[in-house]
Amino acid sequence: MKPALHAIDTALSLPSYTPTSNECALFEHAFRHRLPVLLKGPTGCGKTRFVAHMAARLGLPLHTVACHDDLTAADLTGRYLLKGGDTVWTDGPLTRAVREGGICYLDEVVEARKDVTVVLHPLTDDRRILPLERTGEELIAPDGFMLVVSYNPGYQSLHKALKPSTRQRFIAIEFGFLPAEQEIAVVAAESGLSPERVRPLVALAHRFRALQGHDLEEGVSTRLLVYCATLIAAGTPVADAVLAAMIEPLTDDADVKAGLREVAHAVIG
Repeated sequence: MKPALHAIDTALSLPSYTPTSNECALFEHAFRHRLPVLLKGPTGCGKTRFVAHMAARLGLPLHTVACHDDLTAADLTGRYLLKGGDTVWTDGPLTRAVREGGICYLDEVVEARKDVTVVLHPLTDDRRILPLERTGEELIAPDGFMLVVSYNPGYQSLHKALKPSTRQRFIAIEFGFLPAEQEIAVVAAESGLSPERVRPLVALAHRFRALQGHDLEEGVSTRLLVYCATLIAAGTPVADAVLAAMIEPLTDDADVKAGLREVAHAVIG
């Protein structure tokens, strides 16, 4: 069974997550043995929540970087900046994590520029070093440092894909959406909407996910389900909440939206 977003005992004071397989144990073993981790799965299925949960569980600082087209290696490692008339070196999030320990999490790493993965390579083998050419330093990652990256395989293309030489530097954990009953429990717990009222929303999400690769690039995430249920719990009419949280975010095509509204009417009335 693939890991996904879940609720957990709030008394633990950890970000909400409950394991569905052995992903927590795998992550802990990877940390103890200084192995980098690759998380892969669709948008909104719980990858980022899982990392936050594990960082808190292991008592580690978490440095999260949302990768994008303009992200460069210097954004991760650091650069010289003017401060009060002086030129001062300022560490980036990756360098801070290597110096101080903690998890550096690169979310959607394939979105970053190619020079970013080049910087990561020395940290993902037995050297575990971070060369800083501009300062002349070569930092050795402490035992308390861990590199974690994620991406959505559904968005991969020839131009945005992890090279095999990069992928094979990580252990990988695949994430997916929960079975219906478990997803109902999660959405109800996080939104405050009763499970009985969440059930048709989850059924609708499953119908929309079946259209992925045809009319839709991607299906409804658990995150969007929580948003939709939250709106309904706050008093928003169901049809309006479904449109705002489960249809409009998926497509701009008027014909596709009309078709989705028909499906929604058939499933939830």
